[in-house]
Amino acid sequence: MKILVTGSAGHLGEALVLTLRERNNEVRGIDLIPSDCTDKVGSIVDREHVRQCVEGVDVILHTATLHKPHVATHSRQNFIDTNITGTLNLLEEAAVAGVRAFVFTSTTSTFGNALIPSADLPAAWITEEVMPIPKNIYGVTKVAAENLCELFYRSHQLPCLILRTSRFFPEEDDRKERREAYEDSNLKVNEFLHRRVDIEDVVSAHLLAIEKASTIGFSRYIISATTPFVPEDLVDLRRNTPAVVKHRVPGYETEYRRRGWKMFPSIDRVYSNEKARNELGWNPRYDFHHILNRLKANEEPRSFLARRVGSKGYHPTGFAHGPYPTE
Repeated sequence: MKILVTGSAGHLGEALVLTLRERNNEVRGIDLIPSDCTDKVGSIVDREHVRQCVEGVDVILHTATLHKPHVATHSRQNFIDTNITGTLNLLEEAAVAGVRAFVFTSTTSTFGNALIPSADLPAAWITEEVMPIPKNIYGVTKVAAENLCELFYRSHQLPCLILRTSRFFPEEDDRKERREAYEDSNLKVNEFLHRRVDIEDVVSAHLLAIEKASTIGFSRYIISATTPFVPEDLVDLRRNTPAVVKHRVPGYETEYRRRGWKMFPSIDRVYSNEKARNELGWNPRYDFHHILNRLKANEEPRSFLARRVGSKGYHPTGFAHGPYPTE
């Protein structure tokens, strides 16, 4: 099986290429940026380049994208060109070439303004049934690209699975108030309760999507660490998150005290991965319980793959007020 990975110089693209190579798959990595995981350098906006890259390919894993950190540094047209036109080029060439499966890496950012209820309401329980309300050009273009995937499934019978991943980047949070209030590791471990996932688990979801695409045909899945919470917790999560965590994960406070860490006072949304677990057979390893046990054993909370890929950054230069500029 020959697999094309777009965005092979990025966090997820590199992780996929490394994992697939180690499993003796034939992999072709493509990206704008040369890297050890990139076989062909070029843009997915270039239709002829895409045609050459797709030739002879059985599966496409499409991770290449302009991200949220690019919103303030790239034009809306840049986002449309890369995230929509680039995806369309890949889908059209995939249909012509008889590609057997197309897996599109999307994002939970597509939910946008659907994520944050007003202050007097419970936290939001986010499943695939929630209607996206994009709040920036990034979300708009990712939703459009998802819809293109659905169109090609219906019109060309191209099996397409969409994986909406939650946070897995290792860079600092873009919000100054969060960076000042929490140690970075503390912040990220807290997020595994409701909105983060380890890249090792993201990779495993993509591998399962390859296996299941022809059977499922088309679907969307939230790819986020398994939360210990249930819908009945949503009112209390908004009012007093530490009390809910204490109830669902007894003993977490001891390790947090040892490290001088603190829990979020309130959580506004929880991503549910139930559909991905049930339909893909996905069993993410890195949830809050697992990470807490690693911390108790003085082990690195991140997976080996996350540490191996490391931090990529989103811009060639740094910024004085954060990891990237915001709108």
